[in-house]
Amino acid sequence: MTPMPSSSVPPEDVPPESYVGLPSGPAEQLARDRGWHVVRSLPPGSIITMEYLEGRINFEVRDGTVTRCWLG
Repeated sequence: MTPMPSSSVPPEDVPPESYVGLPSGPAEQLARDRGWHVVRSLPPGSIITMEYLEGRINFEVRDGTVTRCWLG
């Protein structure tokens, strides 16, 4: 089960697009270092639910590189 964030306010961070182009491992660590409680990496075209979770950042990863990033 995904841990619930301790705060309902997402961390103040750079725009999500700034993660695009980074290798997935360093991007995930950078997001955690910046205060994201849940970092989710998904392959392109993954079927996911559309619920919004405060404190979560999502990465779409292709060939080890972040190609898309969104919050919730």
